[in-house]
Amino acid sequence: MFPKIKSVKDRNDFKLDVIFDDGKHVLYDVYEDIKQIPDFKPLETLTGLWKDYSLDKSRTCIYWNDRIDLSSDSIYQYGVEIN
Repeated sequence: MFPKIKSVKDRNDFKLDVIFDDGKHVLYDVYEDIKQIPDFKPLETLTGLWKDYSLDKSRTCIYWNDRIDLSSDSIYQYGVEIN
């Protein structure tokens, strides 16, 4: 089962501040994905794309377009927990 995202806020340093329904609060570094996944490169190079993200209706995916998305389980597992 995918964890559901309660809220997400972007930061200007390519990090997402994400809170899940169960209260877990993480900081997810998207820049690591930008460096490793070619489809993510436009987040760094296209002006305004970074701020143009959405949360899907199921609250289990953050996406920018049809090629760039992050599943909630990846964010939950690999994000750095904030207390």
